[in-house]
Amino acid sequence: MEPENVQRVALLAFPGIRAFDVSVITEVWGTDRTDRGAPAFELRRVAVDSTTPIPMRGGFALHPDRTLAWLSRADLVLVPGLDDHLTPAPAAVLAALRHAHARGTTIAALCGGAFTLAQAGLLDGRRAITHWNLVDLLRTRHPLVTVVPDALFIEDDNIWTAAGTAAGIDLCLHLVRLTHGAEAAATIARAMVTAPFRSGTQAQFIEHPTPRADRDADTLAAVREHALRKLHEPLTVADLAAQAGMSPRSFARHFTAATGTTPLRWLLDQRIAAAQKLLERTDLPIPEVARRAGFGSEVTMRQHFASRLATSPRAYRAAFSAGSASVTGGSSPIAR
Repeated sequence: MEPENVQRVALLAFPGIRAFDVSVITEVWGTDRTDRGAPAFELRRVAVDSTTPIPMRGGFALHPDRTLAWLSRADLVLVPGLDDHLTPAPAAVLAALRHAHARGTTIAALCGGAFTLAQAGLLDGRRAITHWNLVDLLRTRHPLVTVVPDALFIEDDNIWTAAGTAAGIDLCLHLVRLTHGAEAAATIARAMVTAPFRSGTQAQFIEHPTPRADRDADTLAAVREHALRKLHEPLTVADLAAQAGMSPRSFARHFTAATGTTPLRWLLDQRIAAAQKLLERTDLPIPEVARRAGFGSEVTMRQHFASRLATSPRAYRAAFSAGSASVTGGSSPIAR
């Protein structure tokens, strides 16, 4: 008997998909971590023919356990990237993707999986991202797609796309966070020994001349650690620059080059993450959560939750606190 009251996740499989992305999807949604407090998932490997193994590069093979018909039951459909980014997907797969989107099912593609969604016409007139080295190819092959050049992942009309390789991990954890809360994503991330989320864009990974190592890297890492210990204080960019022994302008330039985001944006990301944990793990009053996370006031925290998470602190606590029922199925239509 199939499990009930769990999020149903479909890994869409066809010849040409990348083993790495299959592994990422399986690690996030296919491993039982309910004993550690993580939510339960039902991950199915869906293909045109559920009886035929699908070969992958490196001598691996994926054995489907459901046909495309199972997509009608899925809450989330995941499309791995491709070894050859111009690999044509089977017509039945493309039709199934279009039908899933029409039903309102969340669809997410990792790395070159954006090309599969583009083949299906799902990205026409929508924003999407892929690996930075494939951006021009995606634009050329699918000119109706609005290609965003440097995001780690992006959403448009309940369709998610991610940049290359490790950004697929970022997107998978983000989708867990949207549906089940920050603590659930953090539990899975800890098991994978990876960050629950990364700030910035893939611009920080694009190839640039690097004549020597950044001598300020250790200093900036120490400043970030200092900021995390002092989040409850009214830290400013000038305070962090002083901690690094730099002028604010020089600090901002080095910080952005190292992390792909501005000091102010990074600081806000950390405050929101801290507030999410407090809302999930404690019953502290909302003003106290705002103070401990460094927002200064409940009003300020509420404004940032509205703009970044499309919800309020109280609604977030109601949905994701330890005492609330788990949210299963679908995902928030938050655009980033």
